[in-house]
This record gives sequence, structure tokens and C-alpha cells, in this order.
Amino acid sequence: MADQQQSIPQKGLSELSGPAVHRPSESEAGPSSSQQHQDHDDDRPNTPPPYSGPTSSAMTAPPAPAPQPTYPGLPHLDYSLYSPKTFTLSSDATTLTSYDPTLSTYPTGLVSLIQSLATVPPKPTIRIVGKTYNSENHVDFDIKVNLMNLIVPDGEKRRMNYVKIIGPGEVGLRGESRETTVPHVAGLEAWARKYCEDGASIKHFALERTVINWDTSYLEGRLLSLISSTSYRGHVSITFPMTHSRVVIHSPDKVNRFFSNVTKVFTGTKKYEIIKSVWPYADVARGEQGRRCAVQEEEVWFGDWRDAIRHAVLGKRRGWVTAEDRLEYLMEPKPGELGKPAEWGGHS
Repeated sequence: MADQQQSIPQKGLSELSGPAVHRPSESEAGPSSSQQHQDHDDDRPNTPPPYSGPTSSAMTAPPAPAPQPTYPGLPHLDYSLYSPKTFTLSSDATTLTSYDPTLSTYPTGLVSLIQSLATVPPKPTIRIVGKTYNSENHVDFDIKVNLMNLIVPDGEKRRMNYVKIIGPGEVGLRGESRETTVPHVAGLEAWARKYCEDGASIKHFALERTVINWDTSYLEGRLLSLISSTSYRGHVSITFPMTHSRVVIHSPDKVNRFFSNVTKVFTGTKKYEIIKSVWPYADVARGEQGRRCAVQEEEVWFGDWRDAIRHAVLGKRRGWVTAEDRLEYLMEPKPGELGKPAEWGGHS
């Protein structure tokens, strides 16, 4: 074929080690030597095997779409994949959901969709909220920082992302309502066939997008110290939301959504959650020898952004902290930034 679809390295779940995002678990740990993301021209050596070996002509992936527009300052991604047809995004922006019956009927269409949606990452963010505890629990500041550019390097050959399929003996949701280690099915195509052939009235097939080897505990400590330096005495909450991190294909409602929800209570949902799109912040956990980050170390990022974040806190900002805040700090420093600020926030 003249046009080739972008291919992603694939790994089994059992091959991973190291901490996962937020509060790590052993089942989501990253590889000790991450495979790189194959570029569009497919000219890189040592390309990992496809999802499950050779496929028939009926299952061959469609030609790659036309080149996507680029946006200066943003990661080079196909952003249309964040809003595919028939899908709706949850109110918290974490989950894309579709009840399209064709995706629960035709394995080839399901495979093609999952392969495409696995080529884009979730959006890791940091949210910092300061509250004064009084009769109204007043919010003093509520700021967010987007860190997607730290898992998507500029050059596609430098990317570390890969896809992992659940491996033999791994505990997971393999078509039942609870986690099990069986059955073992080899490859995405076979799992898609099993899902589509499953006669259960309520079932779903899910793709998870995740970030690994990102030391959020380190960042939380540094950020708390930074907020303390502003003389703020209120309550500070630091979280690491991960949006656009889950894609779920549900079986179509045969009667109505209410009936399906009632049925779930008695029969449960048959869940096929056997595939993950993994986007390493680094190839191994922070502190391990020879660590290589996709873009930069956590402490380097903190050094770059600490002044802008402190500037936003002192300004009692609500919203995103961007490169504009870094420029504003340099050009328009606030009085409290030139010395030790007076105490503020806290009980009132």
C-alpha cells in the first residue's frame, strides 16, 4: 500500500514494572527500556510486532488519513480523535462513550477504531486549590496546568508510547463482571471477535490511556512548599486529574437506558478491558539509574514553572496557568513577589 497507518509498539501487561500515575500499582508499571513510537513513514528499525501477528485482508487497517494540521506550541497529534463520531464526552472530560451498535457487531470496525484512538494520549494536569474555611468555604485560588507536552516530544521518533494487551496470567476484566486470569485470548483482533460474538445484553469494550513513571508525589511536595512561600494560611489541595483517559464502547440499549441500568444491578456488565495506551513520562521511575524522560525531569519542569504558578496564586487566579503567565511574571511582577508577602487566607 502506498499509504500506511501509524503503528504503535505493543506489549503484554505482564512485561511492565515500576510505578504508575498518581498512586502506582504493579500492574500498570512501565518497561525498563521503553519502545519508541513508530513514525508515520515506518522507517525505524526494530519495530515491534503488530497486535496479534498477521491479519487477513478483511482485517487490514484502512489507509492513513490526510496529514493533520499542526498548531504551533501544541503537541503534534490528530486532535479529531478526541471527538470521534457517535461518542460523547463525560462532564468531567475523562471518558468517551459510544452506544453505536456497529461497534459491538463488527470486529473489524472495532479494531480499526481502537487502533486509531490508541495513538493519542490522555491529558495530564495539575490542579491547585486554596480555600479559606469560613461560613462559605471561600475559594482563594483555583489554578490548573496542562502537562500534555511532557509526554509527547516534538519528534515522533523520540516518543515512548506503546500499546499493551493483557497477557497470560494477568488479572483483569476479560469479559466477565469481575477480574479474572482467564480466558487468555491472543491479540486485539481475537478479543474484538470475542466481544462482538458475546450474546450478553449488557457489555462493554474499553481502552484506557495512562501515564506512567511520573512522580506526582515529588511535585506535590515541591508545590506545597511553593504555596507556603506566599504566606498563604488557607487549606491547599493538589491533585493530578487525567482527562480524556478512557474510551468505552457499550452494547446498544435494546429497550432504553433506564431498563439497562436496572438490568445491570441484577446481571452485571460483561467487561472487556484488555488494552491500554501507555504514555511514559520516563522509561523508568524517578531515582532509578539511567532514567530517560520523554521531555524533561520533574525538577526541571518545576524550576521552569514555579514563578508563574506563584504569580498566579498571589493573583488569586482561577483558571489555567500558561506561558503567558511566565511572561507576565517577568514583565509585571506583583508587589508580594518582590519580598515576603503578608499572611493571607486561613480561618476567618
